[in-house]
Amino acid sequence: MTLSGAAARRKKSPDNVEADRPALLLAWYDRHRRQLPWRALPGRTSDPYRVWLSEIMLQQTTVKAVGPYFEKFTARWPTVAALGAASLDDVLRMWAGLGYYSRARNLHACAVTVLREHDGAFPDTEEGLRTLPGVGPYTAAAIAAIAFSRQTMPVDGNIERVVSRLFAVEEPLPKSKPQIQQLAATLLWESRAGDSAQALMDLGATICTPKKPACALCPLNDNCAARIRGDQETFPRKAPKKTGALRRGAAFVVTRGDELLVRTRGEKGLLGGMTEVPNSEWLAGHDDKAARAQAPALNASRWHRKAGVVTHVFTHFPLELVVYTASVAARTRAPDGMRWVPVATLKDEALPNVMRKVIAHGLGD
Repeated sequence: MTLSGAAARRKKSPDNVEADRPALLLAWYDRHRRQLPWRALPGRTSDPYRVWLSEIMLQQTTVKAVGPYFEKFTARWPTVAALGAASLDDVLRMWAGLGYYSRARNLHACAVTVLREHDGAFPDTEEGLRTLPGVGPYTAAAIAAIAFSRQTMPVDGNIERVVSRLFAVEEPLPKSKPQIQQLAATLLWESRAGDSAQALMDLGATICTPKKPACALCPLNDNCAARIRGDQETFPRKAPKKTGALRRGAAFVVTRGDELLVRTRGEKGLLGGMTEVPNSEWLAGHDDKAARAQAPALNASRWHRKAGVVTHVFTHFPLELVVYTASVAARTRAPDGMRWVPVATLKDEALPNVMRKVIAHGLGD
């Protein structure tokens, strides 16, 4: 008997609602699953490397944004061994523009660890996976379920939304996470853990969306507590979000002919290991004079302050940067810790988006 047939025979029995849900979910998934570059075709075994790489890239990033990066990474480094043998600088350059750069550093560290300590093979249990750099509880569960068919349910934002609506979970996030985790586990089909997880992800991404969910198309709509109440868009409940204070600073765009002055940030902290133009500290109590005093020591012609500011929003705070520009003589040496790079090759530098904005503003008319 098919999954859909089994579910259909019992669907109207209140005593079997909970037992029906996994079958209904998988029957829907078998018909409507998304085709994603990292997802194995039906009946094929998932590649742990591709599952891991996609899960790291998808953290706080959309599927649409990740697709091209995933293709570039797997074309350049088709295995975890190849990625582990690469340099961190190369990985950061390839990652530039995807944001949350600590993920790229952890990605490289994890590949190195798998290559050197696990002979190029990922551990096949949640416990083993969690020992790897950058692999937390969710990522370990996702890899374990999807790549190794372990009986576990990873819970991402899409799954949180589906489950909180299905069971009308009143407690706000993040306190409700343990409860949602337990409820999500009831939707596992014993022999298809990975498909169960991906089915919930797809349901949240395509049907049970944050706004205007398409409840009429949902395979679980008959038993969805929030839909029955009519307040599904109010789930998941969320505690008020704290917004960090605005920080300000100054950035210095210095040119030497067709070259630009840059430096590399320290390995630790925000944007660690990335390329940047010289800039001041980013402070809530910004002082123009103090920021200007942090300009690079050069025999520069007069500094010119560009009109307007560059704005950028990080996870924990918004940022505004004023941009100063200057030109220097052809033989001017770069200050210690800095270097000149051709403007034409900036695309090959590991520049975070905020610095690309700064450079575009500084070099623009």
